Amino acid sequence: MASRMRVPGALRSLRMHHPPRSTAPQQHLLLQRVTINGHGHGHGHSHGAAAPRRPFSTTRPRRDADSNKSSPEPTLAHKMIESAATSLASILVIAVGFATAAYAYHKLYKIMQLQKMAGAFEPGDPVLDLAAMGKGIYTRGMSSAHKRSNGTGDYDDEDHWVQRPEQAKVDQIVAGSERGHYHLLIGEKGTGKSSMLIEAMRKIDGEGVAMFEAHSDLEIFRIRLGKALDYEFHEDYIGGYFSERGPRDTTALLDIERALNKLEKVALRRRAKVGRPLVVIMNQMHLVRDDEDGRDLIELLQQRAEQWAASNLVTMVFNSDDYWVYERLKLLATRMEVLSVSDLPKLSATAALKRYRKKYFQETLTDDAATQVYDRVGGRLSFLNRVAKSNDMLKTCDEIKEVEKTYFLNQCWILGEEMDDDVMDQQKWAAGAMVLALALVDLEDDLCAGASREKIYDDIVGHRLPSFPMHIAQQIQTRADFVRELDRMNLFTITSNAQMRASSVPMHRAFREICTAPGFREHLEKTNDRIAAIESLGRTRELVAKDLVLGGKYDIQKEGEGKQAKLVVSLRQPPEDDENEEKKA
Repeated sequence: MASRMRVPGALRSLRMHHPPRSTAPQQHLLLQRVTINGHGHGHGHSHGAAAPRRPFSTTRPRRDADSNKSSPEPTLAHKMIESAATSLASILVIAVGFATAAYAYHKLYKIMQLQKMAGAFEPGDPVLDLAAMGKGIYTRGMSSAHKRSNGTGDYDDEDHWVQRPEQAKVDQIVAGSERGHYHLLIGEKGTGKSSMLIEAMRKIDGEGVAMFEAHSDLEIFRIRLGKALDYEFHEDYIGGYFSERGPRDTTALLDIERALNKLEKVALRRRAKVGRPLVVIMNQMHLVRDDEDGRDLIELLQQRAEQWAASNLVTMVFNSDDYWVYERLKLLATRMEVLSVSDLPKLSATAALKRYRKKYFQETLTDDAATQVYDRVGGRLSFLNRVAKSNDMLKTCDEIKEVEKTYFLNQCWILGEEMDDDVMDQQKWAAGAMVLALALVDLEDDLCAGASREKIYDDIVGHRLPSFPMHIAQQIQTRADFVRELDRMNLFTITSNAQMRASSVPMHRAFREICTAPGFREHLEKTNDRIAAIESLGRTRELVAKDLVLGGKYDIQKEGEGKQAKLVVSLRQPPEDDENEEKKA
């Protein structure tokens, strides 16, 4: 009975250790065989003493705390090595991540650079937009009312009042059909060189063409080149924020070389797609200084121009007003073609003047009036443009001549025999310019007096200004270094075939007025005499013997003969009594 009464107690112990269903409904009670006093459920009686009861639990038995004491505790060195390995692994993972991201950014940056530069040669150009705003030509984005088409997809030339004979050649160059060469456009300022290039770009909407203005400062030249090619010279590279010296920390010439390297890659890709070369136009190359940096820049550009012309990748076009650029390019030129741009001939100039006059004043200009204007200003487009817009054309022609005359006199007037020796260097240069101007006027008089008048004026061609070969001009001036400076200052001009003459028809008229003024030749001669006298004084050295001034004498005697002979110089002073008497007197 006693054993039977223990079973319910054990069951009560089961219920006490079982978690409530409301708190753990997910658990299931695993009923195990309950052993009471060493017997199973089938025994009703126990033998011997009762076994101690163990609490029943559904959870796994916990490891004894003393069991951990059997494994040895890690040493300090082991812990340090483990921490170092963990830190190193973390650093390696971070470094690999940063390196991968930096490499991906670098590659993506280079790809974006090439894409941006390729976009610079897509249709449309800021140069065209600026020119269109000034001339009223239709561009993309303007109202369709301004668009004029001739039915073939091209814009007609209604707004353009003159068509130069060189325009067809320039169109072929800019369109990329003229291959295998690079080109130099040379001519006086105001003849329409830049206008022809912009007109050729307008006809193709600037596709495949980049144009920018040169500058004397290489840094500004670099910036303008980068703007035309849409190249930032690594100035937007994020690596510059993490380094003291970034890829931009270099000279302007090296930056230009990098830009040309990128341009070559873009040209290679475009050549495979389009099949024609890119065109890069550098306007106003005469603004580059004629010094060491400027010559290095021109040499760099010419080397690329020669290489790209041979491979038909890029056609480079240089536009210059001065002759020295041609001289510099001539040294290394093998594929260069020179296109000389001069004043319009008489028929073209008068026709353009009539057309322009009718456009602005609705006036039909007679042939005589147009001829009178041409005789005064010639075929220079800048002068014709100014005259055609004025109410009194002949008065404007005279004003243009006076402006040229004043400019020449301010730069080159001679000071005569009263000039100071401090201004001799400037007067040498001024006298050389005046001598050359007088020689041109005398040459014109000689041609007019003889049977060669058609050499200086033709009824169809118009003015043919008298000129000298460049070496003869140097001989007339007796200096070889003056002619290039005179050309640079637009007082005289040196043509592509090395002929030196007045820079324009109004300037030649100014020469004639100055040189035919009363007393000019005598004034020029006195100036040259004064310059010669100052130079003679600079070459003369005076030796003053004070003993001779005081009445002394030198005796020079020869002693000995043959190789042993020598000269003996002795001083004879006057007697002292004579000197005292002279002082008393």
